[in-house]
Amino acid sequence: MLKRHPQIYMSEIKETRFFAQELHPHSRSSARLPSTLEQYLSLFAAAKPGQRAGEASPSYLRSLHAAERIGALRPDARIVAILREPASFVRSLHLQLLQAHVETEKDLGKALALEEGRRREAEAQNEPIPQGLMYSEHVRYVQQLGRFQATFPPEQMLVLIYDDFRADNARTLRQVQRFLEVDESTPVELVEANPTVRVRSPRLYGAMRSLYMGRGPAARLLKPSIKAITPRRLRREAMAMQRRLQWSQPQARDRALMLELRRRYKDEVHALSEALGRDLVKLWGYDTLK
Repeated sequence: MLKRHPQIYMSEIKETRFFAQELHPHSRSSARLPSTLEQYLSLFAAAKPGQRAGEASPSYLRSLHAAERIGALRPDARIVAILREPASFVRSLHLQLLQAHVETEKDLGKALALEEGRRREAEAQNEPIPQGLMYSEHVRYVQQLGRFQATFPPEQMLVLIYDDFRADNARTLRQVQRFLEVDESTPVELVEANPTVRVRSPRLYGAMRSLYMGRGPAARLLKPSIKAITPRRLRREAMAMQRRLQWSQPQARDRALMLELRRRYKDEVHALSEALGRDLVKLWGYDTLK
């Protein structure tokens, strides 16, 4: 939505991950991401005079060093963070990682149980710990915000709650526009992005994605031929069918697992409520936990 505002220029690459490269050492998309400051700044070369330039990389919140690095480059940067109820976030993250072909375990409970084993395996092989799959590392909101609060003054930080955004997109968008000091009266189209879906078959999804992206020897040979003999309209219809075959509505929540997660994150929610001066315990229903 911000990208549609005439006074804002957002990087064409949504998640540049530039200030948190240590979290993505083996990313499949790393080849197209900026690795030098010159490459990073080039992402904003097309910004017009007077436009605010920005990007959106969720991993900056999780990174131990991103806040400090951003502050060193632009101490006047504006920071916007949006936080979600922890148990719902972990479930959504698992589905997203399945969709991105990072996670292979379709059952969330089993994926959570694999975390420590994956950590030990990585350490035994002297390889980087697969941070994306370390689910417990993602929900340390108070600690994560603390790193930015230690770097930037309060007036340069805006912390949003996902529930508010979902309840009233337009109002939240205006709040962000005021924070960024751009014209909030400019009409901006409200859009639905990144809907939560379930990957029916991670193996099928991976194979189709590799073919479409031109990865692997077979894909590199077939992809140009496919494009040469199929009209663009048919390719789009084929991709739409592929998505219907591979993705579906997410499965119903495992109530017992979600309750276990909420109990696990109860202390974090209490601490966050105190840090933000807002009763998230009640908003997120943690006041009824036994």
